[in-house]
Amino acid sequence: MMELLSPAGNVQKLEYCYRYGADAAYIGLKNFSLRVKADNFYEDEYKRVCQLKEQFPGRRLHCALNISFHNAELDRLQKELPYFKQYPIDAFIVQDLGIVPLLQKEFPNAALHLSTQASCMNREAVKMYKSLGFSRVVMGREASLAEIKEIKDAVPDMEIECFVHGAMCIAYSGRCLMSAYVNGRSAQEGFCSHTCRWDFDVLSPSHCDDTSRDYTPQARAIAQSGALVLREHKRPDEYFPVFEGDNFTAVLSSKDLCMVDHLADLRDAGVDSLKIEGRMKSVYYVALVTRAYRKALDALDGRISKEEAEPFVQELYHASHRQYATGFYYNAQEADIAVSGESKSQFELAALVGSKCDSKTEETIFSHSQFLQQKRKAEYDAMVPQAKAAFDKAVETHPDSHLPCVTKKEGWNFYDVEMLNIINGESEVQIVTPDECARDFSQSDFQLVNPESGEVYRWVCADHPCVLYTNIQLPAGAILRTKSDLR
Repeated sequence: MMELLSPAGNVQKLEYCYRYGADAAYIGLKNFSLRVKADNFYEDEYKRVCQLKEQFPGRRLHCALNISFHNAELDRLQKELPYFKQYPIDAFIVQDLGIVPLLQKEFPNAALHLSTQASCMNREAVKMYKSLGFSRVVMGREASLAEIKEIKDAVPDMEIECFVHGAMCIAYSGRCLMSAYVNGRSAQEGFCSHTCRWDFDVLSPSHCDDTSRDYTPQARAIAQSGALVLREHKRPDEYFPVFEGDNFTAVLSSKDLCMVDHLADLRDAGVDSLKIEGRMKSVYYVALVTRAYRKALDALDGRISKEEAEPFVQELYHASHRQYATGFYYNAQEADIAVSGESKSQFELAALVGSKCDSKTEETIFSHSQFLQQKRKAEYDAMVPQAKAAFDKAVETHPDSHLPCVTKKEGWNFYDVEMLNIINGESEVQIVTPDECARDFSQSDFQLVNPESGEVYRWVCADHPCVLYTNIQLPAGAILRTKSDLR
């Protein structure tokens, strides 16, 4: 059985990786990961990570220490080793061989996985890394399925991990110098500015001072001459040389990788672990993509039918993505085609549902509601008729200033909920869970309540104190999404 490995940019995403079907998740630690703009892990978060490992027994945790280390960073790594040891790390993902002896000494029970940054793509390199103590190689993005099978046949006891979904760097294994060249932010040190996805113009240097004319025909005529430059829209005075030759990988944005329909081919090639890219992606993205591949793998292994898995696989198109492709697995030609923009989802993440509230919390919320109702009644009863009329009109004109109070309903329960986007009376809401593809959530089946006052919101968004009151039984980790306006 192939392992499903999902990205966890923070503790919350780690929980959703496990809840939505990942066998393992990979994280980064502050300052030592190629995704420094992800939240990553720090301070006392190891405690929550340990709890999650206990809550989901058998799930594994991989830690990316995959930057290229300068001397100062190596010194800092050594100083922070006692902190790292508090995490229940099963494997380290590294590219810099300089830290290998250190990890082998300090973490004798943790496996060593070679990062895709090392661009390992041939059997002799795999043999060499095995001799150094690596138990797994994350293949370079340029490796084809045929090459992977040859490597597995040559070194059968080496685990092979491959990316199967997500964004692909124009320097496919990630060894990109473009970001550092343009604005001094090195991708190799975790500061990639995604320069390849900016909006560029292709110009001839002799015409750089005149932007009033379209020089596309001239640019095409000299496309192979090396006399082209790129200019980013927001940097009109900066020009970057471009050379395009035969079979040269396109500069600008690559397609997104998607191998969900080709898992049998990956298995037959000897792949041991399927890796999803996206530590900087949203919880919603991580959950939907992880779940889709979990169901596809379950179908491949015969635990569910292909028909049962298909609706979950189709949900990949409800997460933001660029045009999908199969990378270099079958041929390089498709991978060399650049695209622009992204496909917007028709849904927007609205809220994350936690656990059901206990009876004490429920009693407290209803106590707040009852107190508020009594207070309002006393104040209203004390008004003279003219004041009551003015108050009634004000409430009718500004209903948000006098929200109704929640009342007990048979069969309804409160749930902790983290609001992330707006839900109002017109929102079309759906429930997403690890095992339920999507279900319409009627406005008559739930209320969003302020637990501090007992009031029922007319609308609520991020940073509002909120609990969900509903007659629907929901598992912890359920997601609420709303249909978005794509105009």
